[in-house]
Amino acid sequence: MARRFSARRYAQAIFEIALEKKRLDKWQSDLEKIAQLGRDATIAAFLESPVVHFEDKARLLSERLGDINPLVLNLVYLLITRGRVNMLADVVDEYQHLLDSYHGIERAGVTTAVPLDDETRLRLSESLSDIIGKKVILEPEVDPSLTGGVMVKVAGKLLDGSTRSKLAALKREMS
Repeated sequence: MARRFSARRYAQAIFEIALEKKRLDKWQSDLEKIAQLGRDATIAAFLESPVVHFEDKARLLSERLGDINPLVLNLVYLLITRGRVNMLADVVDEYQHLLDSYHGIERAGVTTAVPLDDETRLRLSESLSDIIGKKVILEPEVDPSLTGGVMVKVAGKLLDGSTRSKLAALKREMS
């Protein structure tokens, strides 16, 4: 929880800088490059190692990242010096959340028993957009244990229309 809160503070700070410079999408792109680099286990271990000198870490980053905003690179340097490079993915996620909110977008986790076709995905997205008043981007997931129906996590709420939950409610009602 504390790590998520710290990531949110870093993301808020860099979001404000990006907004001031009118470079929101460029920052998002640069942050994603860094996050991809951090997903490489070997590179992440190298960056987190207290034995490796900062100069060596900085050299690796500048070689691998090439043309990247120097302020974004400074964020990574700051996280390295504070021993918090492992929270980089959380910072990127929080920044994406702030960017989505700024653009009036809400992401919805949608879990179904079978994959959704394009038409159903579009109708569901439009229906959710009408309900919450923002553009909704679906993040689909398949869980065969649902049997049928759909579960949606959007705007901090869970809408459970799955067959599994309806059967559980029926069982509680009958007992």
